[in-house]
Amino acid sequence: MATETEKNIQGEKLPDHTVGHDVEHGHNEQKSLARNLQGRHMQMIAIGGSIGAGLFVGSGSSLQSGGPASLILGFIIVGVMLLCTVQALGELAVLYPVNGAFYQYGVRFIDPAWGFAMGWQYAIGWLITLPFEITAAGITIDYWHHYNIGIWIAVFLTTLIIVQFFGVRGYGEVEFFLGVIKIIAVLGFIIFGIIVDCGGVPGDDRGYIGFRYWNDAAHGNKAFRHGFKGFCSVFVNAAFAFGGTELVGLAAAEAADPRKSLPKATKQVFWRIAGFYVISLLIMGLIVPNSSPDLLNSSGANTKASPFVLAIQYAGVKGLPSVFNAVITISVMSVANSCTYGSTRTMQALAQGGMGPKWLAYIDRKGRPVWPVIIQMAFGLLAFINEAETGSTVFNWLLALTGLSSFFVWGSICFSHIRFRNAWKAAGRTLDDLPFKSQVGVYGSWVGFILAILCLIATFYISLFPIGGNPTGGAEAFFESYLAAPVIILLFVFWKLWTNDWRFGVKTKDMDIDTGRRDFHELPPPEAGERRGSLRRLSRAIF
Repeated sequence: MATETEKNIQGEKLPDHTVGHDVEHGHNEQKSLARNLQGRHMQMIAIGGSIGAGLFVGSGSSLQSGGPASLILGFIIVGVMLLCTVQALGELAVLYPVNGAFYQYGVRFIDPAWGFAMGWQYAIGWLITLPFEITAAGITIDYWHHYNIGIWIAVFLTTLIIVQFFGVRGYGEVEFFLGVIKIIAVLGFIIFGIIVDCGGVPGDDRGYIGFRYWNDAAHGNKAFRHGFKGFCSVFVNAAFAFGGTELVGLAAAEAADPRKSLPKATKQVFWRIAGFYVISLLIMGLIVPNSSPDLLNSSGANTKASPFVLAIQYAGVKGLPSVFNAVITISVMSVANSCTYGSTRTMQALAQGGMGPKWLAYIDRKGRPVWPVIIQMAFGLLAFINEAETGSTVFNWLLALTGLSSFFVWGSICFSHIRFRNAWKAAGRTLDDLPFKSQVGVYGSWVGFILAILCLIATFYISLFPIGGNPTGGAEAFFESYLAAPVIILLFVFWKLWTNDWRFGVKTKDMDIDTGRRDFHELPPPEAGERRGSLRRLSRAIF
């Protein structure tokens, strides 16, 4: 018998003599993209790819508005939704490692107009997030010395441009290196936080803390702050913190071996949610008073309000705040690198699918989508808006376009998986025909889809009735929080008008389950004398 080297996440085994090839039309529409992402790149993208300002800084705003209990529950709820989403995405991306990933799934299994709207909303979100992240990285330098932020914006933007010359391999290597640093930093903070909470830091006069800040009404510290509104306020920050996890599915089209690396990367998402988010935020909520004025008005671009840095400062440890601030700088640049990857690949895929200008589809001989990269770098120049007096106002409106995009994308992935399963069954296929199956199945996708809708409803509620009473800013305050929703509706209507196709939804019998599908089948086991040569030839033939 041939040796067995591949296992999927359910423990099923794929023999050495299993071959993957694309079915339908006899070609692979992703041949122009370089498949240079290795397994270690995919796993690090899944584990640490999006750990950045959302976790290290934005969580401070949630701690102040909702309290530590709301913070943890909100991140757990969004984490469960994301876990179901990534499992569904893993099943689809292994079978269809197509360029554009979830935008393509929306077109095939939901509605072409919805796929168009979701794809462009996702690309726009990353386009705008890049200057935001570059700005945040520049502000971190202000922690040590007051320089003109424009200098650092130029330095960081130039660094990102240099990375783009190395194509997808450059993206993978940068994410791997920076991801390792972020993971070490989070693990170190968890250990540090436990020591502080137990009163193990000699210079900290608070002694044993325990859950003091969860029930200290005399000083304004509560487990749940501002009631139900405080709880609802956590979701947008949680989505921003988790945003980018879905990139592991987008990267499938450029993975050297998606059948092997993607299931492994998908499995890592659980540990990232449980360990790097929930546990670190639990520890942080124990040792940082949620009534601290240092947390007020904290946002992703105000790194001085990072609750992680504050936790170290409150413990009286010298030097370590600067170290963790450096980690925040690295993390923000990592997310900026992910911004570039997410937007450029999505724009190129939309153009390739006829849903964008044709010139955006051009890929050079090294597998780089040149024009989308140029557009993304041009958007990076928006970071210089901070030099203007009205820069913060402009930024707030730009970021309003991205606030809800993650919920739309994650909900669409889950619904695409539900619809795909219906089409797969209607075509007479069984689950045994799938090379990788979601651990939570179609029921998990329903859970993820419903949670995405509930998060959108909660965000709508807190946007309409913000903490502190009735709406204080009228329509302006509402749209600053919920602008992404009307934008995606306008994109949906635009494509309906452009195509003059007013049918809603793709019928199950009309769904395309073959184009771009990677088929895995077994060849007869080779004879003993031919085994080594056959395996060598097969290894060169796979992918």
